[in-house]
Amino acid sequence: MAFSDVHNSPPTLPPLTKYDVFISFNGKDTRNGFTSHLHSALCRNEIETFIDYRIEKGGEIWEELVQAIRDSSVYLVIFSEHYASSKWCLRELAEIIELTNMTEKGHHRIIPVFYRIEPTHVRKQTGSYYHVFADYERNLNYELVCEWRKALFHAANISGFEYNHDHNR
Repeated sequence: MAFSDVHNSPPTLPPLTKYDVFISFNGKDTRNGFTSHLHSALCRNEIETFIDYRIEKGGEIWEELVQAIRDSSVYLVIFSEHYASSKWCLRELAEIIELTNMTEKGHHRIIPVFYRIEPTHVRKQTGSYYHVFADYERNLNYELVCEWRKALFHAANISGFEYNHDHNR
């Protein structure tokens, strides 16, 4: 390959995605407050966002979630007190971690938001996460529980945002 061929080739761009942002959250903790306000702000700024109510009625939920994860470039993971009590949330997180580990750096980005919870609580699975995981270890497949623990640890080690205000829950 000649020197001129290298400099005349177009730059490599990340693949186009259907959604700019995928929001992973536990509805019990944040749906009608923090997450709905965040989603509205993203939409107002014309940021194409996937949130669970976009799942087509009559569609296979998990398949549509996985497709939306694959079709997104940024993942806002809203960790909250009961995030780990949702197996759906943990499955989403494991899928997100797996995808970001498989793809070229820069194509996908995880941004954790710690909503009224300390990052160390998530990272070390203490407090409410400890009790949930104790139950999972008694009742679920060991490898699955380990995968979820690793996903939480990995995500909680990424620099993110902490939101600890007492109003507008």
